[in-house]
Amino acid sequence: MAQVIVVMGVSGSGKTTVGARLAQELGWSFYDADDFHSEANREKMAQGIPLNDADRAEWLKSLQALIQKHVEEGTSCVLACSALKQRYRDTLAVNEKVRFAYLRGSFEQIETRMKLRKDHYMPVELLKSQFEALEEPRDAVIVDISHSPDEIIQIIRKGTNA
Repeated sequence: MAQVIVVMGVSGSGKTTVGARLAQELGWSFYDADDFHSEANREKMAQGIPLNDADRAEWLKSLQALIQKHVEEGTSCVLACSALKQRYRDTLAVNEKVRFAYLRGSFEQIETRMKLRKDHYMPVELLKSQFEALEEPRDAVIVDISHSPDEIIQIIRKGTNA
């Protein structure tokens, strides 16, 4: 039975690192939602301009289609995606097989991580807007980012039955 795990949180929370390792451990496909942004969205973020709901509309539709395709084909995947607002998660939750794992950290923890990153289009200056947009999920496995990636993966696996 196909399952989809969306590893979510603000930029710098570890979604890509954890998601890619989780998918590899499970033998599932992995996708990074950042790869689905339009060039215009990437440029906007690189200039320090936060995306709005209109900017995210086509991006969310493409992610929803990706998830739907996996569900219809009966194949499992992991998607690293900010999914900051409940309505974004509602769009991605195409059925009950879509589960969310929220990587939760403080502004200070994540700001420190982001300052250490190299060659990423998302500038640390946009972190404040990410926290402002964040609506913490009601229906997700919530994992504190102070755990190691391996510990986070085990918590997600236990909480999502993956």
